[in-house]
Amino acid sequence: MENNNLKRKDIKNIIESIMFSYGEPVSIRDLNLAINEELSPKEIEFMLQILINEYKDANRGIQIIRLGDKYQMCSNPEYAEFIKKIMEPSRKKTLTQATLETLIIVAYKQPVTRTDIETIRGVKCDRVVNTLLENNLIYEAGRLDKIGKPIVYKTTNEFLKLLEIESLEELPDREKFSLK
Repeated sequence: MENNNLKRKDIKNIIESIMFSYGEPVSIRDLNLAINEELSPKEIEFMLQILINEYKDANRGIQIIRLGDKYQMCSNPEYAEFIKKIMEPSRKKTLTQATLETLIIVAYKQPVTRTDIETIRGVKCDRVVNTLLENNLIYEAGRLDKIGKPIVYKTTNEFLKLLEIESLEELPDREKFSLK
């Protein structure tokens, strides 16, 4: 029994190390592959939940958040003002009304093409889509298999973080935005 506890602790520490070092959201599947142990996804998720609770209970400077089916280590927002003092000011622009409208269309209609967005908005949106790409709020998710092979766009995990939600299912009902 003692060896199981030690092994479980080691695996939890390995998960913590991977998440800290990688810096990007990590799936349970990827964690399982990296650990290379015969663990079920539920066991990995259980250990992640232990880490999440430990950070929360100790009011640590870091936390682990869930973004869809992935997890990421990040700073505790309670200490954001101190982090801002040492970090370079962000160069990200504030989002204009047109950019927000386009982002809402992508969020609710994804995967969506630029032509689809322009049809809904009734105006050209090249610059707006580029702004969303530059701010890592949307990404090119592939191309449609039709004439011109148009690019389709989807929202990113950065979009989820911006809205402080775990998944797109947490978005408000789309009827509120009267999307066609």
